[in-house]
Amino acid sequence: MKMSKYIDHTLLKANATKEQILKLCEEAKEFDFASVCVNAGWVKTCKEALEGTDVKVCTVVGFPLGATTSGTKAFETKEAIENGADEIDMVMNIGAMKSQNYQLVEDDIRAVVEAAGGKCVKVIIETCLLTDEEKVKACELSMNAKAAFVKTSTGFSTNGATVEDVKLMKDTVKDVCEVKAAGGVRTAEDFENMLNAGATRIGTSGGCQLVAGKTVKTSY
Repeated sequence: MKMSKYIDHTLLKANATKEQILKLCEEAKEFDFASVCVNAGWVKTCKEALEGTDVKVCTVVGFPLGATTSGTKAFETKEAIENGADEIDMVMNIGAMKSQNYQLVEDDIRAVVEAAGGKCVKVIIETCLLTDEEKVKACELSMNAKAAFVKTSTGFSTNGATVEDVKLMKDTVKDVCEVKAAGGVRTAEDFENMLNAGATRIGTSGGCQLVAGKTVKTSY
């Protein structure tokens, strides 16, 4: 598979304008990225802009803290899909995870998976806030809840993806889930290292630079 098809071309900043979102979609079409990843308010705009292409529209749920209720996340998911979203990147309930309330964490993920009705759900576990044991447990709960992917990071916390975390996540989920690495992929070498560690999707706002062999300057 070509490099671009591993990339979720991402713009999640609060101050993103319509002009910037449309540019994101044009770049996604030009480079043939896997998806654009945007906040839910832009899903309809992206769906219309990408009509007739195979570039998917991905949106975020419970973002960026994961601390909303399961019902809220399920509603967000349903509405996003009604508006044209193809993929959902949800933030796990990190506080519940740290509190060892594993049933709540699993039920929270399952609520989104069920609301998605068969659409791809990626669970952001926010690795920078977890111990290795918690990362493994989060991956296990995501598998139990039938998520399609586990994802390293929101890009809005203290750190992004590391090769070590991607490898740990892949070793845990094996072939049950896929792994998305987000944040911190700055060079073609970083990209290759993430794939070698087991990632099958890369979240980045610098996809155009990566494909062109340039160093990404942005933080996500």
